[in-house]
Amino acid sequence: MSLSRGLSKVKNFLNLIEVPAILLLVWGAVSHFGLFPEFLLPSPEKVWSSFVELLVCGELWKHIAASAGRVFGGFFLAMLVAIPLAYFFYYSPASEKRAKLLLEALRFIPPLSLIPLLILWLGIGEAAKLSIVFLASFFPIYLNVFSGFKQIDKSYKELAFMLRLNRMERFKHIEFPASLPNIFTGLRLGFGYSWRALVGAELIAASSGLGYLIGDASEMSRTDKVFVGILCIAVLGVLGDQLFQLFGKRLTPWMKSKW
Repeated sequence: MSLSRGLSKVKNFLNLIEVPAILLLVWGAVSHFGLFPEFLLPSPEKVWSSFVELLVCGELWKHIAASAGRVFGGFFLAMLVAIPLAYFFYYSPASEKRAKLLLEALRFIPPLSLIPLLILWLGIGEAAKLSIVFLASFFPIYLNVFSGFKQIDKSYKELAFMLRLNRMERFKHIEFPASLPNIFTGLRLGFGYSWRALVGAELIAASSGLGYLIGDASEMSRTDKVFVGILCIAVLGVLGDQLFQLFGKRLTPWMKSKW
């Protein structure tokens, strides 16, 4: 049994890296035969060399720490606001109707379009960048959590009524567990949007972070460093998403087949 499980894990891993490995081979072949100038498409070896160089000198760690701090700061603020707000509107449909037009209007405004205003209001410090991350990740979290509460089976509500559960007991034993899959879906989406918005903000107004690294390297025609920044964002994003999936599986064992 353990051997078959091990072989299954190896097969899953090979399936997971199959497409990235093919892309890496194609990238290496294209750069090796010089189909594109090196400043447009550096070789994987040169990108790896730049990665090691930035890592050893500590510059890459500084940019990763700056971006990660902004992402998690704005993301957790959005989570702390979006989940309670979704629960409040779930219990107060009248309030949700009054706020719906405003929320819908804000949802369609790209956070990056607000950068000039946020810089005027908050300056070019961390507050403006955290605000952009907050706005980018808030709506994916809010909409999924609100949808999760709205989709709770009516039989659960009837059971709560029969057991005479108070609001806190309903939330703890029925509403929160039933909506957890939607909550984790919202968190995963919000986390992805937070990275995308932050890097855009760092390209415009920052002196550190992966977005700043990409922008600065682009101005210096160091495409190899641009690739390093892009790949770091991809790796950090995938690792963060895997953590959310892991926690989702642990907290919602009845939904494992859907993760």
